[in-house]
Amino acid sequence: MAHAKQHENLLLTEHFTWPPISLIDDIINTVNDSLYSCNDTLETGLLSADPSFLGFTPRLDESEEQTHERARLEIEEGAQKLETLMIDAVDRNFDRLEIWTLRNVLCLPREEGFENWVRLSHYEGLKIPPKNNTLTPEALYALRRKLVETSKLHAALVTERTRNEVQIARLRALFTPPKQVPRSSTASEKDKSEAQGTAPFAFLTHAPAAQALGVQALPLPTTSTKPESRTPLTTHTTFTTSQLPHLRQLLAQLKPHLASSALPSGKSGESEERAKERRVYIESQSRRVLERRGVDTRDGVEGNVEGSRVRVEELSALEGIVGTLDTDRTEDGEAMDTS
Repeated sequence: MAHAKQHENLLLTEHFTWPPISLIDDIINTVNDSLYSCNDTLETGLLSADPSFLGFTPRLDESEEQTHERARLEIEEGAQKLETLMIDAVDRNFDRLEIWTLRNVLCLPREEGFENWVRLSHYEGLKIPPKNNTLTPEALYALRRKLVETSKLHAALVTERTRNEVQIARLRALFTPPKQVPRSSTASEKDKSEAQGTAPFAFLTHAPAAQALGVQALPLPTTSTKPESRTPLTTHTTFTTSQLPHLRQLLAQLKPHLASSALPSGKSGESEERAKERRVYIESQSRRVLERRGVDTRDGVEGNVEGSRVRVEELSALEGIVGTLDTDRTEDGEAMDTS
């Protein structure tokens, strides 16, 4: 009987991909977590309330702090007792739920030997070798290794397929038209920038110029589970190359007109009056710039060296220095003559 029950548990575990008892354990753990959370919340609410609201009145021989301490101890003791009672009720009732579920829901029919006739979906098409096979331990080990490597390869291919689908979705998003943002003032700048930046290459497939060139637009993403026909992005290079001779012909026709339609140069095309006005304008602007920088422009702006204007005080100081130097030289010459 124990062997049959163990075989039944193995069969159900293989079918559900999880042990049947784990479902009951998860339910009981969830209920216990809710119980502990409710009990903690209740205890916190009682401790935060005024003891007088809960019926705790100070005695004759105790202070207010002692009353609060007595109330806290009684609340904690009561919360612990309540938690014990609730845990006992949960254990008793959910043990019944576990027994009933394993006997009536997560189980096989009561017919004896029924588990020997059950065939799971992943066993479809499995060829069972005959009993008198000559399978050696080495061949069995090789088959196991092959199965392990095949499982690894399958997992790697599934991961690569998922990664490729994500990458393709990102690339297709670059060519799909951006979402329409209302032009009202309530639309934020962030939404507008996101709408413009979601598909920077949408003009390659959905613009009128692309449609005129015959570029086929990518189909919009759909939520249906049916496989959609994906049309790759085709650029009709034959049409472009066919237009090159016509463009070259137009360029050859425009070249003779370039010399006659060029703008006149400043030396040959300007009249004398226009050149004089230009010189006057340039001189006035140059005079203004030099005056801002402190250059004396009373004698004209031609030949002036950029520098600051010398003030009267500076000029007087320089003349005084020069006079002092001349006096020293005269005195030195007289002293040499007398010697």
